[in-house]
Amino acid sequence: MQLLLLHKTIFPQHLQCIDTMKKFFCFIYLTCQMLPTSAQGILSLDSCRALAVANNKELLISREKINAAHYRKKEAFTNYLPKISATGGYMRNQREFSLLNDAQKSALGSVGTQVSGALQNGIQGMMTQYPQLAQNPQFMALVQSLGNIDIATPLNGLGQSLVDAFRTDTRNMYAGALTLTQPLYMGGKIRAYNKITRYAEELARQQHNSGMQEVILSTDQAYWQVVSLANKKKLAEGYLELLQKLESDIDKMIAEGVVTKADGLSVKVKVNDGLSLSRMLLCQLCGLDLSTPVTLADEQEDDLLPTPADNGSIDMNSVYATRPEVRSLELAAQIYKQKVNVTRSEFLPSVALIGNYMATNPSVFNSFENKFKGMWNVGVMVSIPVWHWGEGIYKVKAAKSEARISRYQLDDAKEKIELQVSQSVFKVNEAAKKLIMAEKNLEKADENLRYATLGFEEGVIPASNVLEAHTAWLSAQSEKIDAQIDVKLTEIYLKKATGSLNIEN
Repeated sequence: MQLLLLHKTIFPQHLQCIDTMKKFFCFIYLTCQMLPTSAQGILSLDSCRALAVANNKELLISREKINAAHYRKKEAFTNYLPKISATGGYMRNQREFSLLNDAQKSALGSVGTQVSGALQNGIQGMMTQYPQLAQNPQFMALVQSLGNIDIATPLNGLGQSLVDAFRTDTRNMYAGALTLTQPLYMGGKIRAYNKITRYAEELARQQHNSGMQEVILSTDQAYWQVVSLANKKKLAEGYLELLQKLESDIDKMIAEGVVTKADGLSVKVKVNDGLSLSRMLLCQLCGLDLSTPVTLADEQEDDLLPTPADNGSIDMNSVYATRPEVRSLELAAQIYKQKVNVTRSEFLPSVALIGNYMATNPSVFNSFENKFKGMWNVGVMVSIPVWHWGEGIYKVKAAKSEARISRYQLDDAKEKIELQVSQSVFKVNEAAKKLIMAEKNLEKADENLRYATLGFEEGVIPASNVLEAHTAWLSAQSEKIDAQIDVKLTEIYLKKATGSLNIEN
């Protein structure tokens, strides 16, 4: 709207004083010449959108969130599959375990001596009790033969071997196990968790789409702002050319003091700041260096020729299906619904199949041996919650409340989106009407300027009238540019409201 200041400046009460305006618009002309109009390349709207989407850090983050959600979904699926784990350990004990006490060890180690002594004591007792046995030569021969046989030593060795056989040697202990666990029934927790991760991945995608639409919307706004200011810059340059043709009348304006150099400097700063800052914003959105000279494709167009959007038949069900915000809330509602199942599963029975192979050293499968030996086993493990003072009921009810909150948020969002679409349709219609009025005003301004120019060339109309007609034309042309840009932007807002805004359109 920088040209409004220009219009106020060139509509003084003394239109016959024109000379000062030459210097006034020379400032604008020099400023426009200093603006970066030579670009290294011409960027179209689609190019700016693609650059902005590719370089936006928030979109890069949301893409990584999609990747993270995808891998969490894969991780959740593994809960259906059996898990195998291996464990091992070593332990050094100060003392070894003993199956025999000290008295038993001593008795077994001297069993031969005890048997030999008991035998001799028994023979002596028999001879004392039956003296006539000493007169029996056969009995005495047997006693003599037994006395010549050493039975204590071998029996003592046999007893010691038994003591050694019962030794465990458990000061160094090794153990290892290979365990397989296959869930059979976990109360529905695994199935619910898989659904949650699937919904979470889709939710991350919808949030990425929503962010991408915001980036596209910001890029389009910056793009058309630059185009608008660039077109108004061309209008200012054309007006300056007119003033240069009216040199004699400009001197009179200078003498009257209608405008000053300070006025020209103020306009210079506004024009320079407006266009330069808009270009810098667009460069920042596109990921370009802020000092990069850029030229937009639509800057070269004399007439933007916008096509008003067709909003005659908008199906709200289709809008709800395409709006990422609605889809995100629907997915959130599904996630909360599955969280109810997860909470409930914590208080339901769980069943799992267990398989093991265990090995130890020392082993006890063939007495105690310092060898690795093992065995396998299979079984079923069942866990049944019995009593938790109503904890499960309260948790499930809380989860259900959260699920209802998500549904209410979805309904509220749909109502707001319907209102947003209605407002966008209204703004599109108003922008189309505004453009029609601006085009009619421009036609009248064209006609007035044509008559004024012909009259000036014939010498029947003063230069001040030509200047006034051209100023009116300038204002009408500026209004038309604003109306065209407004049509473009309201169309974008409508696409954003209906969820159809993307790089292709």
